Amino acid sequence: MELSIDTSSETASIALSKCGDVIAELTWRSGYNHGVELLPNVDHLMDGIDRSRIDAVIVAIGPGSFNGIRVGLATAKGLAVSFNSSIVGISTLEVEAYRHALHREPVCPIFNAGRGEIATALFQNRDARWQRLMDEHITTLDELCAKLKTKTVFCGQISEEIAAEITGHMEDRAIVARGAHLLRRAGYLAELGWRRISNGDTDNLDRLQPLYLRKPAITEKKKNIV
Repeated sequence: MELSIDTSSETASIALSKCGDVIAELTWRSGYNHGVELLPNVDHLMDGIDRSRIDAVIVAIGPGSFNGIRVGLATAKGLAVSFNSSIVGISTLEVEAYRHALHREPVCPIFNAGRGEIATALFQNRDARWQRLMDEHITTLDELCAKLKTKTVFCGQISEEIAAEITGHMEDRAIVARGAHLLRRAGYLAELGWRRISNGDTDNLDRLQPLYLRKPAITEKKKNIV
């Protein structure tokens, strides 16, 4: 069995799966309370489950909330040690895009990166194989839309303002996910993680790091003025 953890945004999601097939899933609005709420919800999800049956912990490694990702990855590593299981880290942008994998068009996930910028990437199912067409990076919405020449599915953190801006740039070449299609679900993380596990591809527990596309802003300590 696998335990999947996604705390990349204010919406947290965890899932329990067997060979990638979801058995149970829990998604909730955590805000900035991942550190307080994550482990109690994992315990609730796994109530009655023998911990020794967990063969792998799958975790979304970002980009996204700095604090959320740090809490999720630290918890995933601790649980992997406790369960004596393997660990797999998956890009949060890839998880976001994967829910739209059945579309024939490329899928472009968007996360707010602050400072008027976005974190994004590009994925598509080609020849029955899920592929990354553009690596995770930070850019602006204007620059992104200028690069995309074909009809594209947009998903992720998309407000009404961002949706309007996308359609303004791309017109009928934009398919913008809305409503429930934007809800984060750890079940997709479980499927992506199982794909890697089934191919014998897991991560090194000590070397697995968050996918931060930008270093967190650190305020320099003010000096005392005498």
